[in-house]
Parts: sequence; C-alpha cells; structure tokens
Amino acid sequence: MTRIPPALRGRGAKALLVALPVGLTGSLVALPFTAQAEPSSDAVISEVYGGGGNSGASYTNDFVELGNAATAPLDLGGWSVQYLPGSPTATSKWQVTPLTGAIPAGGTYLVQEAKGSGGDTALPTPDASGTISMSATTGTVALVHSTTPLTCLTAADCAADGTVKDLVGFGTAVVREGSPATGAGNTTSVSRDTKLTDTDNNATDLTGSVPSPHNTAGGGSGDPSPTPTPTPTPGSLRIHDIQGTSRISPQSGRTVTNVPGVVTAVRSTGSKGYWIQDPEPDGNPATSEGLFVFTGSATPLVKVGDSVLVSGKVSEYYPGGKSSGSQSVTELTGPTAAVLSAGNAVPAAEVIDSSTLPDAYAPQAQGGNIESVELQPGAYALDWLEAHEGMLVQIGDSRVVGATNAYNETWITTKPAQNPTPRGGTIVTGYDDPNSGRLLVTSLTGDQLKANVGDTLAGTTTGAVDYSNYGGYNIQATTLGTVEPGGLTPDVASKGKSNELSVATYNVENLDPTDPQSKFDRLAQGIVTNLAAPDIVSLEEIQDDNGPKDDGTVTAGTTIARFIDAIKAAGGPSYDWRAIDPVNDSDGGEPGGNIRNVFLFNPQRVTFVDRPGGDSTTAVEAVSDGTKGVRLSVSPGRIDPTSDAWTSSRKPLVGEFVFRGKQVFVVGNHFNSKGGDQPVHGAFQPPTLSSETQRTAQAKEVNTFVSGLLDKDSKAKVVVLGDLNDYQFSKPLAALTSGGVLTDLINTLPVNERYSYVYDGNSQTLDHILVSPAVKKPEYQVVHINAEFSDQTSDHDPQVVRFK
Repeated sequence: MTRIPPALRGRGAKALLVALPVGLTGSLVALPFTAQAEPSSDAVISEVYGGGGNSGASYTNDFVELGNAATAPLDLGGWSVQYLPGSPTATSKWQVTPLTGAIPAGGTYLVQEAKGSGGDTALPTPDASGTISMSATTGTVALVHSTTPLTCLTAADCAADGTVKDLVGFGTAVVREGSPATGAGNTTSVSRDTKLTDTDNNATDLTGSVPSPHNTAGGGSGDPSPTPTPTPTPGSLRIHDIQGTSRISPQSGRTVTNVPGVVTAVRSTGSKGYWIQDPEPDGNPATSEGLFVFTGSATPLVKVGDSVLVSGKVSEYYPGGKSSGSQSVTELTGPTAAVLSAGNAVPAAEVIDSSTLPDAYAPQAQGGNIESVELQPGAYALDWLEAHEGMLVQIGDSRVVGATNAYNETWITTKPAQNPTPRGGTIVTGYDDPNSGRLLVTSLTGDQLKANVGDTLAGTTTGAVDYSNYGGYNIQATTLGTVEPGGLTPDVASKGKSNELSVATYNVENLDPTDPQSKFDRLAQGIVTNLAAPDIVSLEEIQDDNGPKDDGTVTAGTTIARFIDAIKAAGGPSYDWRAIDPVNDSDGGEPGGNIRNVFLFNPQRVTFVDRPGGDSTTAVEAVSDGTKGVRLSVSPGRIDPTSDAWTSSRKPLVGEFVFRGKQVFVVGNHFNSKGGDQPVHGAFQPPTLSSETQRTAQAKEVNTFVSGLLDKDSKAKVVVLGDLNDYQFSKPLAALTSGGVLTDLINTLPVNERYSYVYDGNSQTLDHILVSPAVKKPEYQVVHINAEFSDQTSDHDPQVVRFK
C-alpha cells in the first residue's frame, strides 16, 4: 500500500509574523530580519516578490519594494525598475517599469507588477505600477537611473553599467551581485534587513521571508525611525466560536481578525503551521478550544508558549480531497500573527484514559454526511475527537496495536480491554465495531519510534489532535513516550507429516528483480523456516522481469527464478513453478509491474498436471473425466479471464496437482483492492464500500467454478486461497462460500486470532484459505511474521493448511 502521511501534505499559502516593539509588549518578540552589515547611504531594492497570484499565494500581484536609508528623499523621476529572467539567452530583453515621485527619507516605495490568477489580498496602494510577470523562484531585478532597457546579460557587464543603482538576483539567477539570494517562492519573498544592509552580495544581504510590502505612506517623512505599531487587541471571535458545535465551522470562508490563543505546537516540515489554544475555554464540551494555523511553505516564526493574536481566513481542509470522503480540518489560512508575549504556560492537556473515548465509534446517518450533525462527544469517539480538534491531549502507558511504519507513525489503544488479540493487537470483529480506542501517534519531536504490536508506549505522550485521510484523528506529539518491548516473536509453523499435503499462501508485496537481495532472502527465510517449506505455495504480487518499468514486458521468469534460488540458499527445496503471464497492463497493481499469481511446488512431494492451452485469455473449465471424475481443461488456467469481474484485476490461477496418487485442485487468488472505499473515520457513516461490488462479482466467479467442479466430483479436494482483500464477515466471502462449497478456515480459529493483516491499528484478515468438503480435518495456521512488526518484509502474514 502506498500512502502519504499528514505531515507531508503539500499546499501553498503565506504567513506573516508581526513584530511588536518591546515597549508595547513588555517582552522581546521574534523579528523577521537579522542585520548583517552597515546600511547603505542611499536607495536599494529592499524586497522582491514574484509569487503574486500563484498557487498558495495570498497577494494577488508581484512587487518590488525600494528602500531609502538616507536622511533625504530620493527623486525617482527618470528612473525605472527592470527585470531579466534568471537564465537569460542571447535574445533575452530587460522589461521596464518607469518610476515617478520619490522614496521618502528612511522610507519605502512600492512597485506593483503583474497580477496572477490566484490570491485574495491586494497590495497596499502602489507608488508605481507595471505589467512585468516575474518568476517566483529565479530572476534579476535592477533599480536603474534611466528608463532605457538595459542590454547587459552577465553579472560583469551589469556591474559595469553606470546606470544600474542596485541589482538583486535570486534563486539561480545568472545576473546578480555576489551570489543570488535564496528563499524566494510562491509564498515567500527575498528582503533586506531593517537597516537596508548592502554589501553587494545578494545571498548575504537578502533572505527568504513572508512578503511584507510597504508603500511611501508606510514610513519616512524625514524620520528614519519607524512609527510604533499600536498594541493589537483581541477580536470579537474566540477559537470555540470558529470551531462551533459541528464538524464545519460556522465561520467557514470568512476572514477573522485577532483571534487570541497560546501556541501549543509547531510543525516546521511538510504541511507547515502551528496550533493555538484558548486558555479560557467556554465550558461547552462540543466546541474545541484548539485551532491549526496553516502557513504553507513558510516555516512558522512563532514558538510554543507565544501568546498570539492571529488573523486569517477560516477554511475547511479535506486531506485527500473532499471526494475521498474524509472529514475536514478547520484551520486558518493566509495568517498574520502578532506575538504579544513569549514563554507563557500552555493550556493543560486533556488526559485520555480507558474511559475517555466512548465505546460507540461514530454517529450513523444511513450512509449520509455527518458534517452538519451536532457533535455528541459523550456518545461517539469520532465526535469526542472532533470536539478536541487542535487541542492538547495526553496519554499515559499505552499498548501498541499497530507497528511503527516508515513515516514514524504508531497506533496505540486507549482501551486495553477492547477486543485484544493474544499477541497484543486489537481485532476487528465486524463492521459495527471498528475499535473506538485506537489512536494514531506521530512525532513532531524528530524522535524515531520502532515499536511492534504488543509493545508499550510508556510514559507521557502529549500533542495536538489532528486529522488525516490516512488513519483519521491522530496525536501530533510534542512529548513522546518511550518504547518498552513486549517480547513479540515471529511464528513458526508446525512441520507437516509425510502423509500430509501442506499448501500455503503468501503475498510477497510487489516482488521484482530490482528489489534488494535482502528482500528475496528474508522472504525465502519465511518460506523455509516460518512456513516449514510447504509442498505448494500460492504467491501473490509477483511482478514481471523489470518491475514497474512499463515497457511491455510481461514475463516473470527472472523474478521467480531468483526467488527459488534464494529459497534453496536458505535450505529449502528446489521448487518448480507455474504461472500465466497477464495481458500487459491489464491486471491492476503497480503500473508497469504486471503482478500475477504464481504456484511454487516441491516436485519431490507433488506432481503438477500440465494440460496445454492455458493462456491469459482462455478460460479454464472443469470437465468430466470418465471414471476418474473431473479434470481441468487446461492446467494451469485462469477463471473466465475476459469477464468484467476481472477488469484491471488479477485473474485466479487454477492448477491440478497430484499428491500420493490423489488429485488436488488449487485456486490462487488476488481480488481487487479496497481502493475507493470511504474511510471508516470519514464524513459518511456508515461508509460506502464501493470496491466491494467488484470483489463480490469475483467471488461469484470463483464460487461458480468450484461449484461446477464439485458437481462433477463431489469428493474433489479443492483449495481456494490468496489475498481476497476482504473480511471473513464481508459480502464477497459470503458469495465465495455460498452453497457450502467452501469453508473459510479463518473461522475455525478463536475470534481473537482471526487476522493476517494490521491496518490503522486494527488486526483483520484479508488473506484466506478455503477448502471443499472433501478436505477433512485440516490443520490451519496463520503465521504471524510481518504485519505486527515494524521491520517487515511484506505487509501480509502468510497462512498454511495441512491435510491428508
């Protein structure tokens, strides 16, 4: 499964930090500039912004700001601002915007340039306007004592041009002073410090920061000291007014001003921003006192403990897009923040223990949208979490129910007695019980966890409640507990007796020759040691001979041979194999990979019955075989491969084997994925499981084939197995077992052991082995070697059945 975590979502916006004078706030606040040299005695380009109207930008226009450090105004009559692309060619031309008026002493002058298609904030009234569309990331701007276009195309030539007063190259600009300034983008400008320092090295003199345009009215009049900013005061709305009592803010789409709060957490990577919380709650359990402030690509300048007033637009952000069915995150976008004071105590975190989250998971709306429904935090776990969105929460010692993944995300349970598995997980027993105590923990501290199911996240973990389309509500931890091992070890299957046939299924997760040898070796060790070298292994997700490279290759002999060699090197048998190459790019899975089902078998123990004619589009049939009962028309073969049920999905592989003189029919499967289903934690309750329709059709196809085979020989031994991508209580499994033709062996295990996969902290089964009535007293085992471990070779656990 490919995913993207919440901390890595990419969106564009801008953020502005207002620095208040010390005399007004009583404490020093962060300033967006740092002085590095003595100021120049004359005019310079003080700020350049080319991201106006771009994706994520707040300002609608590009701009150039000029500054004057002198004690007298600078007349700009006959002057211009000019622009050159960052990588000019011999035919590149400087674009010109003529200037009028003057830069006030100690003041600024604003030149407005081209307007983009985005943004919602106009610039301050410009002192001059042009139509130059500047790049957001690279280019050169010159302040020129002339309105004639420059002709220089190199840094040296421009430095020798006496009409150039100042020049700023940014990004990868060829024409620049010294090295180009860095940090420019859709939501960031490059700007000088407050002293207008000019050392003729753009990289030293200008740094990336949030855009802050000022016109001639914004400073000067002969006084180089800036006018003190008045102390801002809280606006009329508090955070709980913005959050409201449902999932959608009553202020959504509106701009709010000076919302007070204390910064409780900062996310400086991925989807950047910070959380604020009101230290004076309203006492309504349905209204959250926390709020996320989204700063886009700009790293937040605030710190935990800052008391702030934040202005911005109230937005509902849908991770994964609204069409995904996820819930939204109420947040402020395009923010401006005034820091009133620093070092304040953050509001106390609300403790979550075993009784905090209600047992019921979500309100039900017959598949409808619950966004406008009034929250009932005392009745439903999803409502409790929504009513605490953005707020600090805290957990104590918590059992891990989902191993740490590659994104440093770990699932814990706040309800240790809720459907526990013997190995420490929490099991799904039905659609009506998705285990309300599960909670995802991800770290803002940079600390890396490596926890397995059954371990304990010990000590205190504290952080803000966030929401993602992957996993739903989660804790963005600012304080992270430590892992205490639970002693989980991989399972080892029992070795079968000589008169027992052993048949296994294993999803090897997109195995192809470009994978490291270590993956082949670890999978091989699982076959030999943990599965005890089964007589037959039905593999899923074997890719073609060059993996995801989409060049028409469909053969998989190289992939399979390398895997068989690894098994032999691990001390296993010399397996033989059978498979049918798919039609290129027609069986789903990773694009170009052409995944398919493959049979491995030990020729010292079983014989494969080859019957010619099986190919990617020919349907296998069960045909009468006189006194012998039944046989396959082709072997190996595929079940009705041209049926719509198998569109963009793997076709079942059917093989006829002989063990100790007796026929055994094996059907290897990999049904279509759950992609497209609405999430369990989403806005629609109960969620629509749209992918189930195709799996049900696939299950009916397999059931029809097995039923036809058993009609010809009721005593035939049939094993149907593989990754069916659904639960034992699902509609597809009911269709597959319809008529009693197959028994799902997962149901022979105790309820709390019925799992082969862990997803979102829920132990569940997607993989199955089913047998026909003639298979008597099967010995069945799910071999837990992957799904519960942070270090896994595949995301699935294999299974094996033994019978005589």
